[in-house]
Amino acid sequence: MARKPRTKQEEVLELVRRAGVLRPRDLDRYGIARTYLQRLEQRGLLERAGRGLYRLASADVTEHHGLATACKRVPHGVICLLSALRFHDLTTQAPFEVWMAIDVRARRPRGKAPPLRIVRFSGKALTAGVETHRIEGVRVRVYGPAKTVADCFKYRNKIGLDAALEALRDYRRRRPGGLDELWKFARICRVANVMRPYLEAQA
Repeated sequence: MARKPRTKQEEVLELVRRAGVLRPRDLDRYGIARTYLQRLEQRGLLERAGRGLYRLASADVTEHHGLATACKRVPHGVICLLSALRFHDLTTQAPFEVWMAIDVRARRPRGKAPPLRIVRFSGKALTAGVETHRIEGVRVRVYGPAKTVADCFKYRNKIGLDAALEALRDYRRRRPGGLDELWKFARICRVANVMRPYLEAQA
């Protein structure tokens, strides 16, 4: 018996399921009208994850949902500083905004959901130490633990020295063999001299 062709709405639901979070423009490549998203939302099958972002109404929302939504909204951005610390469990803080690094020449993202705290990086400080994770089906780029700790000292005037020191203590406790990697990123971020006395004090 021939399989019944999928309807456009079924195709959209499958695309959203695979993507985790879908933007209306993501439908263009499949030749599907964006109005199907609104129809599925009215039927209660989709819900808005932010302005211009849709997810399945039945989708499991994780504690890192904001990171997934932010990276769908700004695919070229990288989760950084307090948000990266939280992701790696290197801080007790729970930032309301998603901290995201973008290139110094990149256009500032529009919209307000989720709220973003944009920091501009350049060169190796932007490209080095990036990890890729999957959160709710979304590709999320986030700086690794060592790079994040170095960034925190570089931007200590933005996040506070206390947060940077807490991150350093937690990093040393959880990754006792990670000192070489930490120095590598401290040099890339040009904060080796800044971090040296704090590392010696914790030795």
